[in-house]
Amino acid sequence: MTNPAAEGFRMPAEWDPHTRTWMGWPCREEVWGDRMEAAATAYADVARAIAEFEPVTMVCNPSDVAEASLALGSGIEILSAPIDDSWLRDSGPTFLVDGKGALAAADWKFNAWGEKYKPYDQDAALAAVIIEKVGARRFEAPFVLEGGAIHVDGEGTALVTEQCLLNPNRNPGLDKAAIEQGLKDYLGVEKVLWLGDGLEDDETDGHIDELACFARPGVLMITSPSDTDDPDYATVQDNVTRLKGETDARGRALEIVELPQPARRDYPDGGRITLSYVNFYMPNGGIVMPAFGAAEDRAAFRIMKETFPDRKIVQVPASDIAWGGGGIHCITQQQPEP
Repeated sequence: MTNPAAEGFRMPAEWDPHTRTWMGWPCREEVWGDRMEAAATAYADVARAIAEFEPVTMVCNPSDVAEASLALGSGIEILSAPIDDSWLRDSGPTFLVDGKGALAAADWKFNAWGEKYKPYDQDAALAAVIIEKVGARRFEAPFVLEGGAIHVDGEGTALVTEQCLLNPNRNPGLDKAAIEQGLKDYLGVEKVLWLGDGLEDDETDGHIDELACFARPGVLMITSPSDTDDPDYATVQDNVTRLKGETDARGRALEIVELPQPARRDYPDGGRITLSYVNFYMPNGGIVMPAFGAAEDRAAFRIMKETFPDRKIVQVPASDIAWGGGGIHCITQQQPEP
């Protein structure tokens, strides 16, 4: 059986040029409850911010098209298609390019973050719908993966966590070596950097896009708690130690940029809400990053300006998105220019 890497395809870096961004409209009552309207407003704010840089397509259940159209305005395309949930980073395709003008996509098996939400059959079928819509070549992956669990530098290196990819609720029949080979086959990478655990109470079981990401080849950004008593502090220190002992696929030592972590917030049941400035998105020429109404918002914005001096930084309120279990990166999926 062929695979993307064997056919010359790879996942480009998020900072490479995009054709558009894909998003999904909030719809799962179990996630949002009486916060559904606030979630819709937050998603619309993110969509409009991204639309200042590149086209955006919002996938909506047919029953939500009218509401979404009014909230989004005329500048954002809507695709009516059945969905169970609204985290397009995870349920959508991961697009690939071959450097010769062809566009393809990996269609991962999707099981709602280890069977946490049911039903999820419509989300599991969504990637194929989008791939057909854009006319890309579809590669059906033989294993479970979410787009928020991976980050690449576009030059052969992938970043993941053991907590997520080795979790028995994803691929219990695959060991670390098999999963790593799958990433190489379907992302076109040459080296996988394995971090350990993700952030405390992260419902995704440690998605990398809440913890760390590439800013450019050889440079990573990582969430950095300042409180040594915070359970995330030891987790992050372990991951920083791992990174300092690694090189990327091109043999470069890794520079690490730390982003502050906002003060802890909890759900009414006591579980921790995942708040991370690392969970940002890179549209053409810009950065759309979260604001949490926290004291750390200003410092995070300054660090982003220093790290990305050639990009316009836009900070969008994201506390209502975080309530649902994710962030700005989690609700977006880039379609690269082929």
